[in-house]
Amino acid sequence: MKQKYHLRNWSEYDRGLKQRGSLTFWLSEEVLSNWILTEKSGTRGADNYFSDQAILTFVMVKSLFSLAGRQTEGFLESLFVLMGIDLPVPDHTTVSRRAKNLDVVLPVNKRDEPRHVVVDSTGVKVYGEGEWKTRQHGVSKRRTWRKLHLAVDEKTGEILVAEVTTNNCHDGDVLESLLEAVEGEIEQVSGDGAYDRAAPELRSDQRKCYRAIAKRGAMATILPQNNAQKWSDIDGDRNRNIEKIEEIGRKEWKEESGYNRRSISETTMFRLKTIFGGKLSSRDFDNQAVELFVKCLLLNKMIQIAKPDSYIV
Repeated sequence: MKQKYHLRNWSEYDRGLKQRGSLTFWLSEEVLSNWILTEKSGTRGADNYFSDQAILTFVMVKSLFSLAGRQTEGFLESLFVLMGIDLPVPDHTTVSRRAKNLDVVLPVNKRDEPRHVVVDSTGVKVYGEGEWKTRQHGVSKRRTWRKLHLAVDEKTGEILVAEVTTNNCHDGDVLESLLEAVEGEIEQVSGDGAYDRAAPELRSDQRKCYRAIAKRGAMATILPQNNAQKWSDIDGDRNRNIEKIEEIGRKEWKEESGYNRRSISETTMFRLKTIFGGKLSSRDFDNQAVELFVKCLLLNKMIQIAKPDSYIV
């Protein structure tokens, strides 16, 4: 039987959902006042006319309303006319050229208590060559994907850190860099069985995920493989997890250890793809990474505006 949920904060959540579509929220006075660069860079060559904030806002609006580059340019120009704002809009080619160098900082609310970080990855389709190959030759083994790796706060649902790689990158290869970028104390890290297995060519380095978690002083709640054997030369969280599973069973261990909260990362990815789609419009890898980082930024701001507070009926 499917579980049903009711919201405790419906009126607040309803107001927040409407604000997500408010243009005045995404185009604030602070953004508009910093639209043009007034100071010279002091370096050789032509100075940038538009600020990084203007370029970032262009990309945000493009992702938020699923527009193409030229459409976003026309959208902002008409919006400025309606608002009575005398500001130029960067050309879509300028945005494409400068977007790859943007430093996208994810907005995350500070917390005093240690975090429970849940990690996972998802594939995002690259639009373009892969579509043509499929039409001409059918499904190919060389379809192009990008992999988005996320570290999510289990309590708030905010994306703490995001990293983009090619589709052949193993989840475990990225875990250490994700955790190093998480600010504050971490008490627990939860991940699926992929983090218990090294990449096929790195079987001897199976322990690197556990070392990365121990380096942050956190407890590793990673699902061991079926019939996993304990490491005889080292005692750690993996051995204790295996012992507990043998004692009470996998289902009970998942509930008792908090492993089931790892689903928060899957929920975050579901939200990301539902709101923004599972396809990238940029062609260059650096631009694709920035496009995904901007979508993570937008999702964090949406969560901070409105998040459902639900309970099981």
